[in-house]
Amino acid sequence: MAPLDGLGRPLRNLRLSVTDRCNLRCQYCMPEEDYVWLPREDLLSFEEMALLVDVFADVGVDKVRITGGEPLLRRDLRRLVRILAPNPRLHGLAMTTNGVLLASQAEALKEAGLQRLTVSLDTLQPDRFLALTRLRRHADVLEGIDLVSRLFGELKIDSVVMRGVNDDELSALIEFGTSKRAEVRFIEYMDVGGATLWSNEKVVSREQILDAIGRHYGRVEPIVEDSTAPAQRFRLPDGTLFGVIASTTAPFCGSCDRSRITADGLWYLCLYGARGIDLRRLVRGGASRDEIRQLIEATWAERTERGAERRLEERNRRAFVPLAALRNDPHLEMHTRGG
Repeated sequence: MAPLDGLGRPLRNLRLSVTDRCNLRCQYCMPEEDYVWLPREDLLSFEEMALLVDVFADVGVDKVRITGGEPLLRRDLRRLVRILAPNPRLHGLAMTTNGVLLASQAEALKEAGLQRLTVSLDTLQPDRFLALTRLRRHADVLEGIDLVSRLFGELKIDSVVMRGVNDDELSALIEFGTSKRAEVRFIEYMDVGGATLWSNEKVVSREQILDAIGRHYGRVEPIVEDSTAPAQRFRLPDGTLFGVIASTTAPFCGSCDRSRITADGLWYLCLYGARGIDLRRLVRGGASRDEIRQLIEATWAERTERGAERRLEERNRRAFVPLAALRNDPHLEMHTRGG
């Protein structure tokens, strides 16, 4: 039985960041030229990560998602997948990537045992991609998606929707996803971190997304599911499925069963958390599996975080962290804690 937190939520999902570095500079995540990176000597080894995942599985976690930064920048990542994949208690081993390096690594990841992939793709227009990311890698992402579609048979595509930037591409992205056997998930623009250029005026809400899609396709039918997944799923008249993650205007804190480990071993109970629990200190300090497990259970039992809901309650909402503060603590950025 997975332990329950202070609001009755189980611990089931773990997001495992393997690096804080990224090879894109997306407006909504990493728009600055330079960042303060985690010291390389502080990064967990694959063996240390595998140990922590195994202890979390002892506690009740059965789904692990590998994240970054951009996870494919971590050298020989397939070795970590090969270590984690045989764990019989993990019913879902997935990865989220920006897709830039995917074409060169997808086959090795599949052979190593990776089960599912999610690729971030916010636009089908190369010029918009360049404006959003500052790099001309759009063709590489499309190549990676095409290969994954053939290798894995399916995938998910995540698209952050921003007013005046890509909110006119909703139907085009859905149709592209259909052509690649991919389910598209539209994500409301979130204000995690500080270097995000976020403002409330740029947010396109779930209701506005559904209204635009409905005007194009006709009736949009919500799918009723017993799930703690962040996306609410919908069906179009032709049977096409898509999802919307409404973290900004309709948070799902009440059912959130996920936590995050940064690449240097800080455990965050909430994406908006101000501080993490240092698990690296325990691992490298010689703590036993039982001691680590007891800390995880005790910490989760006291968890009452509902960060996105609290943000929604704020008046005059601004970016989560002042930009200047990020220089003092890189853990405050979303690209460090796994999004």
